[in-house]
Amino acid sequence: MPAEVGPVLVSGPVEIVLPDGTVEVCERPVVALCVCRRSRRYPFCDTSHRRRSLPPSDPG
Repeated sequence: MPAEVGPVLVSGPVEIVLPDGTVEVCERPVVALCVCRRSRRYPFCDTSHRRRSLPPSDPG
């Protein structure tokens, strides 16, 4: 299972069908897919996850 922060790297090129039926294509040899949904270029990662800090974890 992918982590909730950072991208998932996959070998490209890729064709992704979004829930609304839109098809996104990337021809790069390695593609970073966003799993945190913070990307302005979703489903592709634009490193937006780096600009926001995570809430502190409860050492509990």
